[in-house]
Amino acid sequence: MDIDVKNLHPLEVRLLRHVASGEDITTDRIVKELDYKVGQCNQAFSWLSAKGYLVEKRRSNRVLYELTELGREQQEKGTPAQRIFALLQNEGPLGLPQVAQRLGLEKSDVGSAFGQLSKAGVCAMTGDNQAQVLKEELPADVLGAAALLKRGLSGQLDEASLSNEDKQIMAKIAKKRGAAGSPFKVVEREEIVYTLTEAGGQARQAVFAANITGEELGAVTVQMLATGAWKNASFRPYALNAPTSRLIPGRRNPYGSYLQWVKDKLCSLGFEEFDGPLVETEFWNGDALFMPQFHSARDIHDVYYVKNASHCKKIEEPWLSQVARTHEDGWTTGSRGWGYAFDHEFTRRQVLRSQGTVLSAHQLTKAKVPGKYFGVVRCFRYDQVDATHGADFYQTEGIVLGEDVNLKTLLGLLKMFAEEIAGAEEVKYVPGYFPFTEPSIEVHIKHPVLGWFELGGSGIFRPEVTKALGIDVPVLAWGLGIDRMALMHLGLNDLRELFTPNIESVRMRRGN
Repeated sequence: MDIDVKNLHPLEVRLLRHVASGEDITTDRIVKELDYKVGQCNQAFSWLSAKGYLVEKRRSNRVLYELTELGREQQEKGTPAQRIFALLQNEGPLGLPQVAQRLGLEKSDVGSAFGQLSKAGVCAMTGDNQAQVLKEELPADVLGAAALLKRGLSGQLDEASLSNEDKQIMAKIAKKRGAAGSPFKVVEREEIVYTLTEAGGQARQAVFAANITGEELGAVTVQMLATGAWKNASFRPYALNAPTSRLIPGRRNPYGSYLQWVKDKLCSLGFEEFDGPLVETEFWNGDALFMPQFHSARDIHDVYYVKNASHCKKIEEPWLSQVARTHEDGWTTGSRGWGYAFDHEFTRRQVLRSQGTVLSAHQLTKAKVPGKYFGVVRCFRYDQVDATHGADFYQTEGIVLGEDVNLKTLLGLLKMFAEEIAGAEEVKYVPGYFPFTEPSIEVHIKHPVLGWFELGGSGIFRPEVTKALGIDVPVLAWGLGIDRMALMHLGLNDLRELFTPNIESVRMRRGN
């Protein structure tokens, strides 16, 4: 077998020279015998395994216990139970608050430790709530914990080395998470045992035959030049055939880049961007958009409710009163409303916003006329996740206000989104229904793999929406799924690919 020892790293060379065929090779052994760091061991094992010189023999899980800062303090000063026992022995009965003050311990720690002593019959409370000692010896579990603390000073304790009694004690004083408040921290480690393969044995012989030690130098330093030490040094030969390192340049997430590109494009067209909180009220999520509170139309948005706090304290005026009147009898909008008693408790309920139109409603209360506004907002709606649906998603939402805007203006905007931002070649517009717009239009585009799907909805806000929020001119509105537009623009076939954890896929996919 032809082995190019020049391509071996010093970490690999030293390991090969140190071990023999048939021996167990573990991280602990190499760290101890070759003074490697754990990371260096893992590198050497990985490189040699990739070359076929090492093979995994077996693996096992180990549980280790490591002293925390609290554990070191208790080993030095004594555990709370030991200190309480010694204090009561020396000074007689004391109240537990006094014990905590004298020892500088938390009251909760004193109560827990005294309970341990009391349960063992070593201490008890007198009739006037004074703690006293009943026996002259500490219980076995307290002594056992002290012994484990002392053993822990010498390094990690392997669970396999503990007796059954020690394991029971350790279970009470060790934690895996939040270990700062415990004497011991639980450390779980997977141990892999390697051994040399036949090729590894041949590589070992080749290293010895070439008289390579792994101590060869890879570079000349300024100090070596100044002292002349380089003259007697042994250097690693250049391996001209060795593969070069992979260069991975930094790159923005392609979907993040696409969202920023959309924002830049809309801002360049004179739109102002708006934004808002993820948690909204039923008022802004539906009521302000003339969606009746107890009507099947509300079911088009299956929302996620917030548990704590479930309701906000109040809704801004005069919008609450005007919207409530519009729902009940039409207020001054020229409508008959929905004809029911508006529920002021329901409207304060908090939800995760289910549509970006919430922010359009907010913007109406402070918009300039004429004006153009947009947002790229994250929404949450219970849905079956598939290639074109997600339980949370982004929408590009916007409104255009003005005396002269009309349906033709809206169709022009939709054409821009479908063709220029989504990159669709086939687009169609179909009538739709939304409680807050009339007329309403849905935009559909054709994907080369997924076929036709809806991009989103749009329309002209009804007077019941605009007048109740202080606007008396026509308002164009749209809410389009920007995730779906990104499918076309980035050449993807599944929405889930936009949020993939596969870093290689993200690196290969280029955004704008």
